[in-house]
Parts: sequence; structure tokens; C-alpha cells
Amino acid sequence: MTSSSPRIRVLVVDDHPMVRRGLATFLKVFSDLEMAGEAADGKAAIQLCVDLQPDVVLMDMAMPDMDGATATRLIRSQSEAIQVIALTSFKEVLLVQSALQAGAIGYLLKDVSAEELAQAIRAAHAGRATLSPEAAQALVHAASQAPPPGLDLTERERAVLALMVEGLNNTQIAARLTVSPSTVKSHVSNILTKLGTTSRTEAVTLALRTRLVD
Repeated sequence: MTSSSPRIRVLVVDDHPMVRRGLATFLKVFSDLEMAGEAADGKAAIQLCVDLQPDVVLMDMAMPDMDGATATRLIRSQSEAIQVIALTSFKEVLLVQSALQAGAIGYLLKDVSAEELAQAIRAAHAGRATLSPEAAQALVHAASQAPPPGLDLTERERAVLALMVEGLNNTQIAARLTVSPSTVKSHVSNILTKLGTTSRTEAVTLALRTRLVD
């Protein structure tokens, strides 16, 4: 950074005062970074982003009233120029996914080193993503897992499956749904295929075990 380069203005969002204080101290160490402000919750962060227009937000994910993913989504919808880095203690894949889907450009754990965090802030300001090794591993693991069965069932197929669970045959299901038995037969065939089962009994057992129907 040259002496004439503007500093990267950072908003710190965390419901723990000690964390905010520690991050404020960290930012003073680097001449190209500065504290734009701090917020104790997501709602306050959204308003401060409007008022202060920071370059980068360090966003805690687990906060009362409004979680970090929701705040991130709203901040990004207001200004795409503001980049958000999720800075949290949690590495669960659902949290990583929700943060990234909300528009966060980075996901780091709070045990990250000062230099690594500074580099992530600079990268975010330049539009480059940074993921902690743990977050990246969680995403890779999730991608390698087969999706749970039944996600691709249509609303009508779910209705048919629910009636199958009740023990109704095709004729009874047809009468309940006011469709022809041949239509029900087609739905049942699609259900078996999508669930990877070979019989009605298998499909019903799987539906009950995985709570596909109430």
C-alpha cells in the first residue's frame, strides 16, 4: 500500500464486547486497515452499513434477534460494494453454506491468526474469496454426500406417498385425490424410482424412517 492509498474500512459485528474489543485492537496493528464502527447485533449492523458505508464487514454468525446470515443477505441486497466475511466459532457445513448463499465472500474461524485475517480482509476488498481450511473441508464433505431421498418428489407425489403410508391401495388413493387409478399407478411408479425402492412396502418404510411425510 502506498501512503496515498485509502485504508480499508472495517465494520465489526459480534454480540460479545470482548471479541469486538479484540478485533478493534487487531485492526490498529495494520496501517492499511481501520475500524469503521462496531455493532452488537445484525439489525444494528444493517443500519451502520447504511450510515458508514464500510468496505468490509466482519460478521459473527450466531447472534440473538438476527443471525449473521440474515444480516449478511440484507446488507448485500442494499450494497454490493460492501463485502462480508463470516467470522465465527462454528464450522458446521449448514452455517458455511448459509453464509455463502447469503453473499459472504469469506468464512473464517475465530482462531485465525491476525495476519491471515488481515489478508482475508484485503482479499475481500479486492473481491476475492477466502475460506478457512475447516470451512472448505466441510463443503467438500457435504458435496461428496448423497442427497437425502425424496427431495425431488413433486407435491402430488408426496400426497400419494402420504396415502400409501396410510395403507391405501391405488383405487382408494384415486378416489381420495379424485384422479384415475392409472394416474395413481404412474405416480407410485415415479415415487419408487425417485426413492430408489422396489416395492410399496420399501417406499413406505423409507418414508417413515426419513420422515418424508407427517
